[in-house]
Amino acid sequence: MATDAHTTAGGLDVFRHWRIAHGLLDEPLQDGRFFQLAGWVDDQLELSDRATHFGFVLDGSPVLDGDSGRFCMQPGMYFSQPGAASVGGPGRGLVISQVGYRGLFQLGGPIESQGRLRYIDGCSDTLLLSPVVKGDACLNLLYLPPATRQTAHTHPSFRAGIVVAGRGVCRTEHGCVALQPGAVFVIAAGGLHSFHTEDESLLVVAFHPDSDFGPQDDDHPMVNRTMMAGVSAARLSEAERGNERGRR
Repeated sequence: MATDAHTTAGGLDVFRHWRIAHGLLDEPLQDGRFFQLAGWVDDQLELSDRATHFGFVLDGSPVLDGDSGRFCMQPGMYFSQPGAASVGGPGRGLVISQVGYRGLFQLGGPIESQGRLRYIDGCSDTLLLSPVVKGDACLNLLYLPPATRQTAHTHPSFRAGIVVAGRGVCRTEHGCVALQPGAVFVIAAGGLHSFHTEDESLLVVAFHPDSDFGPQDDDHPMVNRTMMAGVSAARLSEAERGNERGRR
């Protein structure tokens, strides 16, 4: 199904892309963890009970049906679905599944027209689905205004995503790929690339398989904002917090 792939001399596909289609599109691997990219187009897509599934609705009125309930969705909505479920019906969308990982059920959207956080080269980003624990996967909204010329850059892990609106190109050392709504892509870890726009903006939903940000046992709002004798519980030892009581 791939329409193009930009390949380095070492054989690494820096930028792979497809027009959204029904069924399995790609199976990237990251640090021994397995992922799957799949699309749905006017039909049901069955989701495995052995994975957590991060999905985005491009258009139509699909239904997500799983243990957490049955949810009628609209364009621009997104979800995290742990375990077996089905998604689909009228319309199109993308699901990135992390095999062997149990996330939280989350449902949100529709997305906004721009990001809320500053990124690079005038672009902006919104963290749509935050990592449950530092290091977990996350889903992001990337906005590139018209006349963007991104600085060439890399990521330490692969990126996967779908173009939601607008037009632009992705440049690699081996050429340019035109991007338009419905384009699905994977950028290889370490692959040098940049996004560029002309008269139109570009709106992308991007999946990161890992994160260097997120809650940890010693750093989350509940423990940070709990004061014990005037000191944040995050700054106390496990024994001072009372977590050693009853342990042998």
